[in-house]
Parts: sequence; C-alpha cells; structure tokens
Amino acid sequence: MKKILLLPFLCIVALVTAQKFHDLPKISQADFNGDQPSLNPDAPAEILFRSARHIVMTNTGYDYRMESTYITRIRVYNKEKVNDLLNPEIPIYETSGDRQKLTGFSAVTYNLENGKIVTTKVEGDSKYRSKEDKNYVITKFAFPNVKDGSIVEYKYTVYSPERYLWMTPQFMVERELPQRYVEYFLDTPRSLGYNINYKGILVPSIRETAAKDLYGTQYQVYRFAYENVPAYKEEKYVLNNNNYMTSIKAELNSYNIGSEYKSFSMNWNDIRKRLNEDEEFGLQLKKQNLVKNILPEDIKKISNPKERAAAILKFVQRNYTWNKEVSLWTGEGIRNLLNTKIGNSAEINLLLVMLMRDAGLDANPIVGSTVSRGIITGYSPTITQLNYVFASVLMDDVFYYYDGTSKYGKTYELPRRALNETGVLLTDKEAKVVNVYYPGTSKTFLTVDAKLNPDATFSGNFSDHDTKLYAAFNNEEYNNNKEEYQKIYYRDRYKFPITELKTQTLENGDIETGFDFHSDSFVDVIGTKLVFNPLLFLYTKNHDFDQTETRKAPLQFYSASEKVKKVTITLPDGYVFENLPKGKKIKTEDGTIAYSYIPTQEGNKLTVESVLLIGGESFPAEYYQAFKQIFDNITQMEGQVVTAVRK
Repeated sequence: MKKILLLPFLCIVALVTAQKFHDLPKISQADFNGDQPSLNPDAPAEILFRSARHIVMTNTGYDYRMESTYITRIRVYNKEKVNDLLNPEIPIYETSGDRQKLTGFSAVTYNLENGKIVTTKVEGDSKYRSKEDKNYVITKFAFPNVKDGSIVEYKYTVYSPERYLWMTPQFMVERELPQRYVEYFLDTPRSLGYNINYKGILVPSIRETAAKDLYGTQYQVYRFAYENVPAYKEEKYVLNNNNYMTSIKAELNSYNIGSEYKSFSMNWNDIRKRLNEDEEFGLQLKKQNLVKNILPEDIKKISNPKERAAAILKFVQRNYTWNKEVSLWTGEGIRNLLNTKIGNSAEINLLLVMLMRDAGLDANPIVGSTVSRGIITGYSPTITQLNYVFASVLMDDVFYYYDGTSKYGKTYELPRRALNETGVLLTDKEAKVVNVYYPGTSKTFLTVDAKLNPDATFSGNFSDHDTKLYAAFNNEEYNNNKEEYQKIYYRDRYKFPITELKTQTLENGDIETGFDFHSDSFVDVIGTKLVFNPLLFLYTKNHDFDQTETRKAPLQFYSASEKVKKVTITLPDGYVFENLPKGKKIKTEDGTIAYSYIPTQEGNKLTVESVLLIGGESFPAEYYQAFKQIFDNITQMEGQVVTAVRK
C-alpha cells in the first residue's frame, strides 16, 4: 500500500552520473522570461533552485558539529495564491543545554524594472515559540515588494552541536510546486555511519555516494539531485500527504573512532529500555507513590474493569487540563501536574497510566507520532520519530486505548492527532508495535422535517447528530470556542437564512446542532407545478471522489462511518405528489461500502431516507475506483426531483 524505497547507500561505492551538481546560479534577466511556469502552466509559482547541504565537521579531539545550509529561490506568478511562501518560517531547536544557532541569513526580492534587476532586501524578522513544541523557536519573515513575476530568494545556515548529529531533518523532495532543480547533500567523516532513509518513488537524476578526501580528512558523501520535478498534487481523504511524498532523512547508526566502535542501530525494545531509564518518561512512571491517594475510593471499588477504567478517564478529564503542548516527555513532571492541574500531553497521559495502575488495572503507555508529524517507520526505529504518548489497558486479552488530553473522548476515542496508524506498546518486558485505530462505527444523522408552503417556500427544522468518535471530535472543537464553531458550521455548509441555531452536548456524549429555516431557494415554479429535490439542502451536486490521476495514497477516514439522511416533506392542503423518486440499493462485492435510497409516501407526506455505510477507517489506494463509482451513483440517485400540483 505504501511505496517505500530503501536505497543501499551504506555501501562505500561511488555512483556518479555524467551530469554535475549545480551551485546557485547568478540571477539574470533570462530568469524573468515568460509569464507562466515552464513545468506546469497552472502553478502559481515555480521553485527555480532548492538545496539542503549538511556537512558534519570535526575539530581535533573528535568534537563534531553539523553545518546545514539551506537555499530556496522561487519565481512568483500569482502572488495571491502563494501567501505562505512569501512568509517563510525557520525552526531552530533550543533547550537549556546546547543550542542550535541560526547564522548567515539573507532574503531578497528581485524584480525586473525597465530592463534592470532591482533587489529589495528583507529588513528584520520576528521570533516566537512553537505552539506544538516549546523547544522550537520559529524565525519568521516576509518578502517585500513582491509582484506577479518577482523572484524571491532566501538562504541561511544552522550550526548544530554534537548532540544534534543523530539525524538530519526530514527533507521533502517533492513539494506542492514544480521544481526545476532540488538537491540534498550529506557529507560526513568516515568515522560516523549514517542510514539514509529514503521514502517515495522519485528517482534522483544525479546521484553520488562515495568516499572522498574532503575538509582535510576522509569523508563519505551522499548527494542526490532532481531536475524538473512536477508538483505533488495532494489527494483528498489522506491524513497527512507528506507520508506519501518522496523524502530523505539521514540517521546516525554508528561511530568508529580509533579502536572504539559503537553501533546505534536500535530496535523498539532498545528504545523501550532508553525510555524507561529517562527522567522525563520512565522514571516518572515509577513514582507511583505520588498518586497513592489521588483516586476516590468509590472509583477504585468499581468491580467491572472496563467501567473502572472509564471512570478513571473521566476523573482525569474533569480534574486536569492539557496546556496544548504536544510532547513525548514530561517537561515539568507529574508532581507539578498534580499541584497545578495543568500539564502537557505526556504529563496528562502518563498520569492516566499511573492512576489506572493504582486502581489495579494492567495499564501501559503507547508511544507514537502525531498525524502532523508523520507515520512511524518500522524499518529504522528511532526515538526521534516519537512525539506522543497515550494510555492502554489490557482487559480480556484486548488492549483498550485512552487519552486524557481531550475532555470528551471515551474508550478508544483518541483525538485526531493520535490516530496515526501504529504505535509502540511499552510493557515491563517488551515493546510491541500495535495498530492505532477506532474499532467502532461513528454515525451521523441528518434529519429535516419540512413543510412546503403554497407560496413555493419551505419552512421547517433540521438536526445534525453525531455519535462516538465524530462526536468526540466535534465536542472538543465546540467547547474550545462555541461561537466560532457555530459560525464556521453554518458558513461552510449552508447558504440560506436560518434561525435558532443551537449546538449541545448530550448526556451520552453525542453532539447535536440544529436550526429552523424558511427559504424560497429550494423550489422551481413551472406553471402550476412546484418542482423540488426532496432532500432539499442535503443534496450535493458533486462529490469529492473526482481524482483523475492514479491514486497514490490510501483512503483514510479516522473511523468506519454510517451517514443517514432523512427528510420528511409535508404538502399543503390541496396539493398532491405528481411523481415520486425511485429507490435503489448498491454495495461493493465485499460489502464494505453500501448505499441505499428509500422513498416512502403516506398521504401528503413523503419521507426520503438515504444511508451510506463505509465499513472501515482505511482502504488501500486500489479502492478509489469503487468509491468513485458508488458516489457517482449516489449523486445520480439523490439528484431525483419530485413535483407537487394542486388536486
């Protein structure tokens, strides 16, 4: 399902093509020729040159550091569509110990004016802490004097001390824009061995892996360049498209200094041992005495283990608040969380593990990566892949998942960020890769009760009811900002007047939004006939399964789902239905996707109910055509209209 290519770059073999790597060319008037990209005429911009060059330097005494130089040059064709590119961000990792250093920064805008190239330099920048990881300082700047046709360019170097040599940042070869030239270099002393983890299907047009005499000693070089790279077109129904783009990341696997050799190659069990010995992870879990008298006795006395676990989750959700910081590590520690009632994701969820253990449950942490960080790869386990942890409990030979950062989740109802395919379960004896998914079916009920009026308007009420995982998602968004949730809910879905908009969380954890409406936009008057679609505003003319290119990524939905639309139309006195829609049922051969459209008439009332079942949270790319065919049928069936006439 995923195309992973591991290149045999660890062999000391020279592979050099006749082509040459490029240095950044000098800006010339020829760069301003043309009013559209050469690779993709519809692209709003084109990357002319992009480079990431990492050099591991060593002083006497084997004092290593890494110098990483980044260069990007872009030709802008439609300024309004590339705002993000015009406000770049540079992340620098800073802790209380050794820090990375940003140096050599420059950024300019080039314009061709009256036959001359005019250069405008960036003056000043801003810095702020990352919301996701407080250890990152973000440098942000904006290009001045940008017009359609401008060329923008920025470059900088990051100096990283020895502790940062474990890996280079993941380099995304493919981008959302076409690229004329893009390269990745890693030059490292032969005393250090690196794995070059290569993901994706793009093949470098220029490649060199060789032993060389550089910088006064023997080096191993890994250099890859790509020419005329098309834009990566993101696909719908994918949790993170970056997982399927071509990318490169180097990770340290060994060093050989003098007579001393050490391998850093790890498996998940090695990582389990390291985490268990870390002060900000495993040693926190061992402080069980901190939680000895935290849980109320009535919770501990619940005889049913599943009910006891659910009660402990609710206790954590009620009494402790997540500070929105995502982390694998407990920054301030469990003791501080107990005192302040506020903590990061690791502190909240490790406390959850400790409380469940205190209540006699077989609880352990599961570590993984958030969706935005990317899926973890089993072929090269490293701690650096991990940035999240949540709780699991083994009951009746089944692992149940819990996350205390969300106030509204239940058993298995992890927040979106944690539902990232796999995680690693850490017990006292082993590390085990487990699937991370929601095993139930989330349901959505869209219900309309409407009355057709003689003046060709419709009035009525509507409710949108979500259950299980979808309810947990929406509850979290709603309760974070109720006014904004309702504003976005209405703005993004409906284009007619409504009143009495109301959202509420129900006692069972479901969430429901409803409103009243009165509109003249649903009926066509043809002579004395009133023609309308019986699904009213629940009908959509198009669907999202419209991809014409071959599907690359799997289809991902977070949860198996069932969506029910039910609309009841009541005619005014003196009117009858002249024609009714036809019903239909369809499904795939394996039954994982099914759809039904059922109209029912009782006197002057017509009820149309459609049910769409998607029986899984993830499907291989080969299923895309089945989804397309099903949704083509849905669009056709739900496009049927009815006619009401006077008797």
